[in-house]
Amino acid sequence: MSLPFNPVDLILGIPAITALVLFVLPGYRLTSWLNVAASLVTFLAAMTLFFIDRPVPTNYFLVDELNIVFIVLNTFVGFTAAYFSASYIAHELEIGRLTPVYLRFYHAMYQTMMFGMNLVLVTNNIGLMWVAIELATLSTVLMVGIYRTPEALEAAWKYFILGSVGIALALFGTILVYLAAEPVLGEGQAAMVFTRLLPNAAEFDPKILNLAFVFLLLGYGTKVGLVPLHAWLPDAHAEGPTPISAVLSGLLLNVALYAVLRFKMLMTANADTLAPGPLMVVMGLVSLLFAAIMLYRRRDIKRLFAYSSIEHMGIIVFAFGMGGPLANFAGLLHMVMHSLTKSAIFFSVGHIAQIKGSQKTAEIRGLTHSHPVLGWALVIGVLAIAGLPPFGVFMSEFLVVSSTFQRAPALALLFVTGLLLAFGALLMRLTGFAFGEPTGSTKPAHASLVPLYIHMGLVLLAGIYLPGPMVAWFQAVAKLLG
Repeated sequence: MSLPFNPVDLILGIPAITALVLFVLPGYRLTSWLNVAASLVTFLAAMTLFFIDRPVPTNYFLVDELNIVFIVLNTFVGFTAAYFSASYIAHELEIGRLTPVYLRFYHAMYQTMMFGMNLVLVTNNIGLMWVAIELATLSTVLMVGIYRTPEALEAAWKYFILGSVGIALALFGTILVYLAAEPVLGEGQAAMVFTRLLPNAAEFDPKILNLAFVFLLLGYGTKVGLVPLHAWLPDAHAEGPTPISAVLSGLLLNVALYAVLRFKMLMTANADTLAPGPLMVVMGLVSLLFAAIMLYRRRDIKRLFAYSSIEHMGIIVFAFGMGGPLANFAGLLHMVMHSLTKSAIFFSVGHIAQIKGSQKTAEIRGLTHSHPVLGWALVIGVLAIAGLPPFGVFMSEFLVVSSTFQRAPALALLFVTGLLLAFGALLMRLTGFAFGEPTGSTKPAHASLVPLYIHMGLVLLAGIYLPGPMVAWFQAVAKLLG
């Protein structure tokens, strides 16, 4: 089926135009719901990619099996986070943490961020991809510091500095890929178009590609939050608005991972290069083990789940590093499940922190007694992200473990050790949050929990039943990744 318009134009044009409009519109209520409406239309445009003939690749834009997964997930969580943000930010305005001027800026930056991330996912040009990731990063830096407290400004500054180091490394890696391609494809744009790079990658200088991938993995790995490049992530989550924490964990980390996977495909297409898998396995495993240990030492609820994001990005990178049909399938599934689950957790944590007036774990107790709806929502989310059945995270982790045990039992033991450490830390914290004598404020929650339960419903459904077309689609992408 064909449409009279190109969905890619809407996926990029709607957030870009909406961002410009939101910069000049006054009034919180109007801007917040325009933000929601624009995010919804963008998501619906992305959904049409399932039902229409795919747009023909150009020198700038590409839609294939791989990026459809990311585009649909990105626009869906972008929509639900915008809907959650409408009620969350309204409360921030009421208590004076944000001013109307900052709110106009907030909504405009939200759509700018969505434009940048969408552009990363649909571009066919490795140079434009780098620019788009930088745009998404800069917009989130500004949003992390929006409260203008010393802690928020410090977190934004740390994010900016470390993000700049990462993006500089990624730029150097991108230049090296161009230098490897230029003798084969010629000067100019031809040596930067992914659909031209991939078929000819076998002819590129393998030494230059090896060096390029190291820089690209370190550079974009900073954005993924991989250890030891993760230091910006806990601060950004803890000090920024909770909707941005949900977007950072659920979307921005995936966008940087997408860039790594594109370049991994180039490496595997050249038989003379070093295998990229072992590098990814090491960084993923180190991230998992480090984050699992650090979970025991967190005293801030948002920092706790920030380290959980580092843990799960480590799991995903480990799976893609192992490679093969089963591990790649598991990595894709885990990426989707983590995005849905972690953003849902941040939806609940945001309202909990507003009620209690604090993010300190010691001041959040007995939520199932004082606020049953929010408390049990958090319980469900933590049990899901900890990897308990019947949730989808359990299925994806089980597939990663199964694939690894078949090929590298020693790595599988280290991987399972990391999972068990994280499992213990999360359950220990959950016991305090959810049960016992309530502490702090018991005022009612004025929260929109619809996005939270939609996310958790999808995660539960995925753990029980995956539709045949979805399984076939993920299998095709897993094969594409090699």
